[in-house]
Amino acid sequence: QLQLVESGGGLVQAGGSLRLSCAASGRAFSIYNMGWFRQAPGKEREFVAAHGWSGSITTYEDSVKGRFTISRDNAKNTVYLQMNSLEPEDTAVYYCAADRGRLSRTGTTYDYWGQGTQVTVSS
Repeated sequence: QLQLVESGGGLVQAGGSLRLSCAASGRAFSIYNMGWFRQAPGKEREFVAAHGWSGSITTYEDSVKGRFTISRDNAKNTVYLQMNSLEPEDTAVYYCAADRGRLSRTGTTYDYWGQGTQVTVSS
């Protein structure tokens, strides 16, 4: 079992930055791939970024490449999403998720999910 709690969301102006955190409790955080997903009102959930359990393998959705950075600190059982140059289109509820299998961009492969944190970007 893994429990995930996101924090760091809020209201920011376009061009601003936020850093989301996802704290995990339970065992063996270090062996899970960690992903960030988001869901905007009226839209389906979409993949944002993921970080492999070993090494520094990461993958990003095209629209956030160069603006968002995913990182993890296994000693703190935490994964982060640094979001820079935010755009109104980034407005969504952001969720972190954990997965034991191959690094995936597909939400259905993730086993554990947090409750989400709201990010609102004003123009």
